[in-house]
Formats: sequence, C-alpha cells, structure tokens
Amino acid sequence: MKISARNLLKGKVEEVKEGVVTANIKLKIEIPGEITATITKEAVQELGLKAGDEAIAIIKSSEVMIAKK
Repeated sequence: MKISARNLLKGKVEEVKEGVVTANIKLKIEIPGEITATITKEAVQELGLKAGDEAIAIIKSSEVMIAKK
C-alpha cells in the first residue's frame, strides 16, 4: 500500500462500535498505547474490520483514518 501520509501507527483492532452512520474503532498500539478513530460504517464493512485484526492508524492533521492490509 502506498500513501502520502507519513504518520502511521500499526496496531491491533480491540473493539468496533457501530452507530447509525459511523463506527468507533479502538486500535491498540505500542506507543502511545491506544487510539480511537471514528470512521463510517461503510468503511468498516469494506475493510472487514473486526476485533483482533492488524491495522494501521493513518494520522492527518484534522483526523485519524484506519487502513488494513
């Protein structure tokens, strides 16, 4: 996967909480320890995210996105 963002933190999905439109993804990382991102339910479904998956938090100045290899 190639991406222009340079702030990447690899971790493991600990929890997926789906709401009506968005979902909160709790990502366990080594340092600083944990990141929570709010992404759309559509993105959760397209990525097939579930607890225990390896994932990467891609940090942009205004938001945190989630990627899965």
